[in-house]
Parts: sequence; structure tokens; C-alpha cells
Amino acid sequence: MTPDVARSPKRTDAARWEDLVARYAWADADEPGAYTFSVIAGTTEDEVIRAFGGDPGASRLMAFAEAADERAAHLYEDYELLRVVTVDQRVIAIEGGYYGCIPEIARRASADGGEFFSVYRDVNARYQVMHALDGHVDGMFDPFGLEDAAWIDPEPEVPAWAEGVAFHMGTLCAESFALMERTMGVPIDPGWMDTELRTVLLAPPSELFGQSEAAWLP
Repeated sequence: MTPDVARSPKRTDAARWEDLVARYAWADADEPGAYTFSVIAGTTEDEVIRAFGGDPGASRLMAFAEAADERAAHLYEDYELLRVVTVDQRVIAIEGGYYGCIPEIARRASADGGEFFSVYRDVNARYQVMHALDGHVDGMFDPFGLEDAAWIDPEPEVPAWAEGVAFHMGTLCAESFALMERTMGVPIDPGWMDTELRTVLLAPPSELFGQSEAAWLP
């Protein structure tokens, strides 16, 4: 009797994962070249804005390109903008900058029983995935460094929430977003890039963290 491979749970899980990664192909495109997406559970938009260093009372509506243009007009300043939207009781924070990749931001945003996950990519093709739970970062790594993990001896350790994920050049961001959806339970809609979302200006890191380097350490 021929095995019914179509009903194999392992094969089904793999197929679902491939479909999930394919849905995020846009994340590996050339534009935008830099971004940070964060998903935060167990909190509100106002609390997330405060955790990132913004004033909830000073928000306005902006699309990603508008925020990028305004940020570019302040090229040599600490000028970062945060856009937020709430979906399924989770706050999605979108930046052309980098605050969502700072461990202290993850700790603050996930404090008091919350959960935080961010995907970061910059114009120099640097990548980062980070997760925090209840005010503690429990995993932060560069998916580029895990591309050949299966061939490295000893194989690099990954957090429990990232086990079973293989990262490949050309799809690093798509796989990172797929991992974020798998972990946080909410999809990222690329249409939010062109949608005017609630936007705030963020305080400079020097105001948020002072001279302490601990903010940048997991």
C-alpha cells in the first residue's frame, strides 16, 4: 500500500511554513532598504509609544514614505518616527529606523506580562530578530549568521521559539517575518506601508538611556 504522504503531518507543517515564507517575499525586496517591525502583546498603543520614547498626545497620521522623507530632512539629527496600528489586540510598531531592535525597548514594551518580537534590517544588509517576554529578552540573533547553521560544528544554539527554522540568503527577512507571525499569532500586512498610521516622534537615545550601554545589551 502506498503511503498517503499528502496526509503526513510533517509534510503539511513544511508546506504551511513554505507558504508563510512565500507570503513575506516583499520583505526581501530592495525597497524599503531599512525597517524595523515590532509586534507587542499585552499592552496598548499609548503604552508602546511611551516605551519607545514617544508622546501619545502628539501623534499624527503618516504613511511610511512620508515618515521616511521627514526623517531624511533631519539626516544629521537623532530624528526617529514610530508608526503604530493595533490588530487582534496586538500593537504593530513600524519604523524606518532602529528603536525596535534595542533590547531595552523590548524590555520596556514587554514589561508586566507582555510579549515583544521585532524584525530589523538596515541599509547595510544587517539583520536582527529579537523576542522578549515579561520584561526579559529571551533571544536575539542575526539570521544571516544562521544561514549555514546545519553545517557548523557545533551547530549554533537558537532560542526555543526559533527552533526548526532554517534561514537562507535571499529570504532572510521573509523567514524572519514568518517566524514572527508563528510566534506572535498575527500577520504583517505590507499594505500598512502605504496606509496613514498613527505616528509619533521619538526622543533621542541619549534622553531615553543616558550614557548607559546596558540598554543595548540583551
